[in-house]
Amino acid sequence: MPWPRPPAGLAFCACHLAAHLTNKYVLTTLKFTYPTLFQGWQTLIGGLLLHLSWKLGWVEISSGSRSHVLAWLPASVLFVGIIYAGSRALSRLPVPVFLTLHSAADGLVCAFRRIVLRERTSLPKISSALFVLAAAACLPHHDAQFDQEGYFWALSHLLCVGAYKILLKAQKSNVLSDIDQQYLNYIFSAVLLTFASYPTGELLRAVEFPFLYFYRFHSSCWASGFLGFFLSLSTVKLKSQMAPGLCTGWMVFAKVITAGLSLLCFDMVLNPPMVCCLLLGGLGEALLVYSERSST
Repeated sequence: MPWPRPPAGLAFCACHLAAHLTNKYVLTTLKFTYPTLFQGWQTLIGGLLLHLSWKLGWVEISSGSRSHVLAWLPASVLFVGIIYAGSRALSRLPVPVFLTLHSAADGLVCAFRRIVLRERTSLPKISSALFVLAAAACLPHHDAQFDQEGYFWALSHLLCVGAYKILLKAQKSNVLSDIDQQYLNYIFSAVLLTFASYPTGELLRAVEFPFLYFYRFHSSCWASGFLGFFLSLSTVKLKSQMAPGLCTGWMVFAKVITAGLSLLCFDMVLNPPMVCCLLLGGLGEALLVYSERSST
């Protein structure tokens, strides 16, 4: 199968890189560690931009029936867990570590489908799952900057990601498109996180944030909202234009580029065992691309 034109893949890589580095900058460099407010702002901007795109005719959103919306509600709850726990983890862990742990969700999904659903799984895919899970399990033991709370939230994040993907596979109905699903996720997340910011105390603590009135803080927050929106759109476009194997390849390439360039922007202490863990995770991702391309 010939490799298709790359604009969609390149756009996805650019959005993936910019979104993760911007989020890391806000969470770590500016130390805006208020995930309820931060993610509530991002999903609010994403929802408004998606709604505007719908009104302008750039995307198509179907309202769907109430039953379809209610059926999607558990996935939206998991989406909130994904972005909240991911924000907590990214604020405390280096980007390569966070992405390696995030990739372990694919290993959990593969294990669930093989053990629980009794699906036939190719040897490369099983090997991929074992490698990414082994890399995620070994990282905490060799991380010179080990942060117990960061790894706790990373574990919560990857469990939510795994559960979200399993739920997508379990749903038989294709009434809601990827855009419909993202639109519902944005609405639910923005409402829930906005109202949760007060009882969690983040709304009151954020008033004392030292960079609250600095342009670089506001520009970074606006950028994170727009980049999150464009990352969602580029992901949908990537999946719709490419076969699963090629789509997975671009996603893995985006992770590699993001992890590598993050080392130039943020401090990270590396040692030989930790590098081996990261490379093991990368090998697992490469095997996943190979298995996906072999099955198409």
